Amino acid sequence: MSALQGRRIALLEARMHGELADLVRRHGGEPYSVPAVREVPLPCAEEVSAFIDRLSNKVFQVVVFSTGVGVNGLIREAEQLSRLDTLLTGLKDVITVCRGPKPLAALKRQGITATIQTPEPYTTTELLAAMAVLPMAGQGVALLHYGERNAALANALQQRGAQLHELCLYEWLLPEDPGALQGLVHDLIAAKVDAIAFTSQVQARHLWQVADRLGLAQTLTHTLNTQLAVAAVGPTCAAALVDLGVTPHVVPAHPKMGPMIMALAAYLNNVTPRL
Repeated sequence: MSALQGRRIALLEARMHGELADLVRRHGGEPYSVPAVREVPLPCAEEVSAFIDRLSNKVFQVVVFSTGVGVNGLIREAEQLSRLDTLLTGLKDVITVCRGPKPLAALKRQGITATIQTPEPYTTTELLAAMAVLPMAGQGVALLHYGERNAALANALQQRGAQLHELCLYEWLLPEDPGALQGLVHDLIAAKVDAIAFTSQVQARHLWQVADRLGLAQTLTHTLNTQLAVAAVGPTCAAALVDLGVTPHVVPAHPKMGPMIMALAAYLNNVTPRL
């Protein structure tokens, strides 16, 4: 197994920052963790109650879950409304679709086996392909988004004739104190970091948003393209970086943190980043 050999790796992961930092250490690297995203619950009691009513009244034939956080948020709101049993009974009577393993696991903890699971790399493309077997025209479809509205998915389902109902239970925001991210931008540009690893598209957008406020967005883009290694956990994250002007050096075959760190270590040991 290739090792990181003491290299300093910038990490932007928030929810699982400890696990990702441990992965870097186990591979011999020095983690530099600067969480770039806050997941903030939205006030949604009325929205969830209405969703449960429609579910109980057989308005929905399909429910699509984008993230484990969304599943857990729905469960938490249903508990607070004293309607969890009604929610779970309704979900067992419809087709449930999961975008990846995290919502699948969150549903399983509630005794629900998802009807359809999206294959790797768990993007909107794979999700829509997995749902191609389902009739959509005239069907009631509930879509639980991640921390922002997935317009491409919503539009595609509506184009197939679905009667779409959308829920957004939380949102992605910048950290309350941007100071650590500002420091990271300066350290990246000053070549105090050997590599940076992105585990979501919003991390990339937030980093450039902070750099832009500092007047350093173009400098950051040039630095990541020429002076250090850039890893993206999967194709959606990689596409966001490309949109920002950076082509990642590393995108693992399996869109998970472990394979990403292993692929980054292999890259650093075999390829000298462009200077």
